[in-house]
Amino acid sequence: MNKNDNLDSSTLSGHRSRLKERFLKSPNRTLPDYEILEMILFNAIPRRDTKMLAKYLLDKFGSLIAVLSADQIDLKNIPGIGRSVLLQFKLFLDTFTRLHVAIDLKDVNIINSWTAVLNYCHLTMGFKSIEHFRILFLNKKNVLIADELFETGTVDRVNIYPREIVKKALHYNSSAIILIHNHPSGDAKPSKDDIEITNSISAALSHCRISVHDHVIIAQHSHFSFRNSGLLNEENKNS
Repeated sequence: MNKNDNLDSSTLSGHRSRLKERFLKSPNRTLPDYEILEMILFNAIPRRDTKMLAKYLLDKFGSLIAVLSADQIDLKNIPGIGRSVLLQFKLFLDTFTRLHVAIDLKDVNIINSWTAVLNYCHLTMGFKSIEHFRILFLNKKNVLIADELFETGTVDRVNIYPREIVKKALHYNSSAIILIHNHPSGDAKPSKDDIEITNSISAALSHCRISVHDHVIIAQHSHFSFRNSGLLNEENKNS
């Protein structure tokens, strides 16, 4: 991965200039992913060749979006990845998310903009290597009040406490919530624990007249909706 690190400055500058010029003259989505990632790394790593690092990252994580959305802990363990690279990746992912999700989720009825919600969840959670659990808190018009990453865990487990979710929902004066978590395994099918915790959260919130509109499990290339699969109790579905 480091054999080209010692390129002299003129050789490095010439390579970067040629790649930039080729990119400017090429149609979109023409250059291979490693060259796009190589250019993303230019500003973060100004005095080293970035081609080998780009190829290594793509080989390790599998795709460009997976590299940009990888957990910072995983990235920090890779030689050559520092704060500047983490900042660059976060910047590109944030920008990509804003472009891909064409609407502001805080301005619309979430239920009527479900495709945008799923796109957002796939981009922010679908490629994580550990489980993340987030909650969308909604008002009476199903408009987003808050989006909170509630808990993170291990590769296959995250600890969720219904009482803490009730406290947060009351804090935001929510009328409903949507539960979202990811399965790093790539299989979006819910586990027995997923079903049990969803029922526990629904039961706890029902005493406060707060609905659980859905629990969505996100995997890299798929998702599972408790609502669409009939796993939510009727009283907790969206009216």
